[in-house]
Amino acid sequence: MLPDVEVAVRLQAIDLRISDLQKEIAALPKHVAEIEKKLSAHERRLEKDRAALAANQKERKRLDGEVQIFEAKITKLRDQMLGAKTNEQYRAFQNEIDFATKEIRACEDRTLDLMAESESLDKSVKGAETVLKEERQIVEADKQRAEKRTAEDRRRVSELQTERNADLAGMSPHAAATYERIRKARGGIAVSEAVDGRCGACHIALRPQFMQELKRSEEIRVCETCGRILYWNAPKSPEELGGVNALSDAPLRR
Repeated sequence: MLPDVEVAVRLQAIDLRISDLQKEIAALPKHVAEIEKKLSAHERRLEKDRAALAANQKERKRLDGEVQIFEAKITKLRDQMLGAKTNEQYRAFQNEIDFATKEIRACEDRTLDLMAESESLDKSVKGAETVLKEERQIVEADKQRAEKRTAEDRRRVSELQTERNADLAGMSPHAAATYERIRKARGGIAVSEAVDGRCGACHIALRPQFMQELKRSEEIRVCETCGRILYWNAPKSPEELGGVNALSDAPLRR
């Protein structure tokens, strides 16, 4: 394999790794935004429960005030009944007292209902507060992990960029320019291995004469179909593959 092609193969591995890391770096803020969105949902639920509990307490307070007003009115009416001159006046006072008494009973019944609702709302608020506290801890831990991962990814990208620049500088100007041109035109995949007489990227069969020229490795060859730089790895010998002798000497299983 030509030295420039060997460098191109290594460069592509570096470029693909850089691309993966950059995608991860770009995705991490979205991940943080998603977990913060989930946290916001818990916060809204808690605020809703708190608002409902506050409204419940406000209504109970209002009803208590209504009861006090009606009780004061009944006391006043009873005092006025003592000075009633006629049966009609007496009955009129009694009717007002009866009405006020009914209103007090209605307020008390409604207060009992609100007290029952209050217990449920209070439980919901406490539960939501617990969930929110736990969720905040989870979100904070996730954010810290995301920030740490982002820092590590950026550090690794910087290291890979240094390696990339060194490799690119070690190539001939023509080979470097060819690699960069194809990489940009082919979605980051500039190099492909020829396997079984086909381009490993586009999978189109290569001409026999082209394959012979590629195997001689006298110059950079590109796929006649997709235009990517091609390389060919000679089959490994039995000694390179290893384990052949051990396999042949092993007893046959029946």
